[in-house]
Amino acid sequence: MEDILRPIYQERASNRNTLGILIMEKNCRISPETDNFDSILLVVVRSADEKWVVKHYEFGEKSAALHVIDQELLNEWMDTSTFRRAVEWIIEGRIIYDRNEYLANLKETLRVFPFEKRKLRLSIEFSKLTRSYSEAKHLYDSSNYLDAYSRLLRTLHYLGRIAIIQKGYHPEVLVWSQVKRIDPEVYKLYEELVRSKEEAKKRVELMLMAIELSVNKRLDICAEHLIEVMNTQEAPWGFGELKVHPETDPYKYDLVSMLEYLVSKDKVEVVLEDTKSEKIKHRKYKVKTD
Repeated sequence: MEDILRPIYQERASNRNTLGILIMEKNCRISPETDNFDSILLVVVRSADEKWVVKHYEFGEKSAALHVIDQELLNEWMDTSTFRRAVEWIIEGRIIYDRNEYLANLKETLRVFPFEKRKLRLSIEFSKLTRSYSEAKHLYDSSNYLDAYSRLLRTLHYLGRIAIIQKGYHPEVLVWSQVKRIDPEVYKLYEELVRSKEEAKKRVELMLMAIELSVNKRLDICAEHLIEVMNTQEAPWGFGELKVHPETDPYKYDLVSMLEYLVSKDKVEVVLEDTKSEKIKHRKYKVKTD
């Protein structure tokens, strides 16, 4: 396969801006990891005018996709899991060209998964979890049990990803096969939800409680990134200030649900400040100290 694809990538390998090229090959009939293409060619470049270029090819009964990705965009994907497949390509792909061991070092960084990067990823998944969990509770309270069940499945997915990241691994596309190996306790919650013989209402009710217990055990580490940001100033934070802070940008859309969850768990306290109206107070936030 590589010999057939060589004309596609050979010219790019001679370009000074090319940092590395790797290939990821399909190994199953249905392959979500490669978007069902027989091969994925990933070319990492620096200083590209177009940050992400994709081209599709076909030869005989085979197909291939070429992804040319700017280095900065790839780093963003790695830090925030915006495009998980790219991370999987780097981890599982085979290097066919590497300038100054760029891709080899990238693979090693992903293998080690430094704790600072893990903190950000945990906060991203936690912010999504808190929103999904809040929606599930609302659906349960409004007697929409099947919708609540569906939302709980999504909540468990985020919890599964958190469990994987906690152990120092990157979540793959097939999350639950990873969770089964890495965190049997969280996997058991998933099994209980999907295999329970209870009626939907009871199943959702029990799972809401079980998920909250599991989340509470991980609360400190999941909130650590946001807490550190909030501790960079002594004055209480307006929500708008926190939302535009560059460190919270990767989870700004779910920041409000994360913040409210931390308030409900006494990790963050609400500080009311005067406004021009005597009846209206400005709601601000600060980390709660013992």
